[in-house]
Amino acid sequence: MPSAIEFDNISKQYRLGLVSTRTISHDLKRWYTTRILRKEDPYLKIGEVNDRAHKGESEYVWALKDITFNVEQGEVLGIIGKNGAGKSTLLKILSKVTSPTTGTIKARGRIASLLEVGTGFHPEMTGRENIYMNGSIMGMTKAEITRKLDEIVDFAGVERYIDTPVKRYSSGMTVRLGFAIAAHLEPEILVVDEVLAVGDAEFQKKAIGKMQDVSRGGGRTVLFVSHNMGSIANLCNKGVFMKNGQLSFYGTIEEAISLYISDGANDSVYYGNNSSNEMYYKSIKIITREGLTTDNIAFNEQVGIGVEIGINKFVKYSTLSFSLFDDKLNPISTFHCNLEKDDSYIQAFIPSELLLPGNYYIKPLLHVPNLRFLDVCDTLLSFRIEDTGGEHSTYNRSDLGYINITPTWSKN
Repeated sequence: MPSAIEFDNISKQYRLGLVSTRTISHDLKRWYTTRILRKEDPYLKIGEVNDRAHKGESEYVWALKDITFNVEQGEVLGIIGKNGAGKSTLLKILSKVTSPTTGTIKARGRIASLLEVGTGFHPEMTGRENIYMNGSIMGMTKAEITRKLDEIVDFAGVERYIDTPVKRYSSGMTVRLGFAIAAHLEPEILVVDEVLAVGDAEFQKKAIGKMQDVSRGGGRTVLFVSHNMGSIANLCNKGVFMKNGQLSFYGTIEEAISLYISDGANDSVYYGNNSSNEMYYKSIKIITREGLTTDNIAFNEQVGIGVEIGINKFVKYSTLSFSLFDDKLNPISTFHCNLEKDDSYIQAFIPSELLLPGNYYIKPLLHVPNLRFLDVCDTLLSFRIEDTGGEHSTYNRSDLGYINITPTWSKN
């Protein structure tokens, strides 16, 4: 049986600050060399490293470079990597939002994509009209779309607003309707980017369940991009780990997640670089009670997280959240702090003797809940709780779990 999707030597190049090489002759030479001869772009500087975390000298950047792999029918593929790794660019090429500089993609069947808030919607048209428009684009008849209409509207929870222009929808409503359309119009290939994070927790759970139904019940292919490793692990059976626009690994989802963790979670310090944002991270550190940076905390000491925030323009309802994970990225807890105008340095301390000895990860999130991200930290900050002796040192943590509970006992 042929693969559902075949990525063959896909590369995508952008020129920084410009849309051409400044001359028609150079544009034609680049087009002929890359598209006809299928060779390297002649205007890329030799030896330039494709690492967007560091400033290079070339005027060009490869968003993707030599991506080759196949996705089998019925496979649920998780695509993971840091911001800027090329995940969204790959999905945009698959969805025909943009074209590759070199290489080809063969996709068998209809593709439904949910890439960004509002993608595929005409803002002046109502929700109902947009459902019919999207179905028509996918090659469905009006009767086929009508049979699915009530199911789509009910899943999205927009019954009251279905005849209102989409431009008046909130971002959450837009995402819910977009996902409902993509998932219910029976595509052979469903493509979902991180956009689901805009929705509330209840809808995210509902969406994950629907993607599982689409893949298991209908045998359809799903490509899913997310920074939530718990969702990725629960939903996907195969994984792609991308780094600096290149395919670093393709295989089981467990191995992909393990590589992602080991690549990006070796630090107890993160320095932000998005100083043009309204609000942004300056630094995030794992600290002791005395404020010293560390990645090892004694069991009887508090675990601290110190966050320095830059504020160009204070955003109302902004919130700093932390998600705590175990060594396999299973979620343990999430805690939040509502921010005020003068909050430039925030510390959070996890009580001593709460987490049992072992390795843990922290994921910060600076956001307006259920609306938008203000800044994104690509790194999972890591720390270790060290055993200091006592009753817990006798057993493996796998026998004890992660949380130390000390109840008040009463005996008769």
